[in-house]
Amino acid sequence: MIEFKNVTKRYPEGKIALDNLNLKINDGEFVFIMGDSGAGKTTMTKLLLREERVTSGELWVGDVNLAKMRASRIPKYRRRLGVVFQDFRLFRQKTVFENVAFGLRVQKMKEADIQSRVREMLEMTGLKGFETRRPTTLSGGQQQRVAIARALINHPRVLLLDEPLGALDLKLRKDMQNELKSIQKSIGITFIYVTHDQEEALSMSDTVVVMAD
Repeated sequence: MIEFKNVTKRYPEGKIALDNLNLKINDGEFVFIMGDSGAGKTTMTKLLLREERVTSGELWVGDVNLAKMRASRIPKYRRRLGVVFQDFRLFRQKTVFENVAFGLRVQKMKEADIQSRVREMLEMTGLKGFETRRPTTLSGGQQQRVAIARALINHPRVLLLDEPLGALDLKLRKDMQNELKSIQKSIGITFIYVTHDQEEALSMSDTVVVMAD
């Protein structure tokens, strides 16, 4: 599904964030990327999202080599990837329904299809009945579910999660760990989860990738 082949990322100031990285991630796998701050975890996700460019090597998502991709192809490619950040990044003035529907509206999908897809996603993430609420009235766990639903609504092949539970308290984190694993099993897509929490990684993952030095 995803393969880093001899990938090096060097920043203009000379810092090497990734040095000859080789990694294969299978379709449907729940993979945790672990490591201390500065190990290159976030750089990996930025390369996948094309927020940074590969300095050398190949980065494959399916049959697409991102290292060779033209800029004009990015929007279509990005629909293959969903992403959930630690700070949620929800639209504060939009309802839960409109937050989740946002990607479908950008694609100009028919309204009947939007209604059906959003309600199905809200039910799957435990948000049925929250359609008209705004993010500022929700708990941290509920906001996280909205962010996950919004990321999954476009049927991505890969979901990137960059320390998504870091802002939650311990009990809520435990609840959301179970929720995420359940969602991943039910939809069967690849999850790539960046964390520095060893217990989280060992309790949820199929594979743990440890980055060091």
